[in-house]
Amino acid sequence: MRGWPVSEPSPAAVTAVLARAGAEDAVVTRLVALSGGAASATYAVDARRNGAEWPLILQCAAAGDVPAGALPKADQAALQMLAGRHGIPVADVVAVLEPGDGLGDGFMMTRIAGEALAPRWLKGEGFAAARAAMTGQCAAVLARLHQVPLAEVAGLALPAGRVDEALARMTAHYRSFGVHSPVFDLAFAWLAERSGAADPGAIVHGDFRSGNFIVDEAGLAAVLDWELAHLGEGAEDLGWLCVNAWRFGVWQRPVGGFGEREALYDAYAAAGGARVDRARAHMWEVWGTLRWGLSCLQLGNDHVSGRVRSVERAAIGRRVSEVELDLVHLIRFGDI
Repeated sequence: MRGWPVSEPSPAAVTAVLARAGAEDAVVTRLVALSGGAASATYAVDARRNGAEWPLILQCAAAGDVPAGALPKADQAALQMLAGRHGIPVADVVAVLEPGDGLGDGFMMTRIAGEALAPRWLKGEGFAAARAAMTGQCAAVLARLHQVPLAEVAGLALPAGRVDEALARMTAHYRSFGVHSPVFDLAFAWLAERSGAADPGAIVHGDFRSGNFIVDEAGLAAVLDWELAHLGEGAEDLGWLCVNAWRFGVWQRPVGGFGEREALYDAYAAAGGARVDRARAHMWEVWGTLRWGLSCLQLGNDHVSGRVRSVERAAIGRRVSEVELDLVHLIRFGDI
């Protein structure tokens, strides 16, 4: 926590950031707040440079500082740039905020053309070719990411730890709510028997899923939201991509609502990733489903406790029952 001074972004303030970063000829004409997560505030920035439109994105920590244990925005920007150098489609970083900017912890990047709302590209007729390409594209991106030498991120504050330690933290978080779900208890016990104590061996995106992609007619145009990146096991990203919540109703397609697991695993190996152990990938899918369930608990608790009064959070909290059904089916039958 840095104690950043924070004010609401204005066109003048963002123009000054661009000038400090070397774009003295840029002028910001408009900022539009976009929907964001609990940790980040995101703005579409309309700017002009050299007489041409220059669409950008500004992402700041919602409270000025990132939450304890989260990846600082400057490190997030550095990781995003590193990913780009390894051939992963990402937005180019334009400027990293400094304390004197008065806008909190954050950075600016180019705005990538395409569709970010997953239900639109998962169901729209104009994205049929994109959906057909996405499984192979996502597999190739993850294979590249998981092969990046850890020495290249040695200077970044990426969280790390053994798998059993991560499970213990997740269990403690669950117990903190004072809620007793027999299905969640079963899932924790099931994971404890299978997770093991593997040390981190790869850079994990941490939130690689439909909803965090920009998709155009050709497929995957950019990978977004690197704020949950950490050092861990690459199969975690594969399992998270298959969680039912990220299919947005297209449940028959287990890979993000657009693909099949076997095709994903084969494409991942063909792109240079490790050969996927099916049982291990299944373990991470159960893990990811339970993790989403805890997020539902957290959001519901935010509203009930009064910490953040929000009908949206209350509604998501009620989805715990959906997660329980998914977990029972995954543990009993091995897929959804």
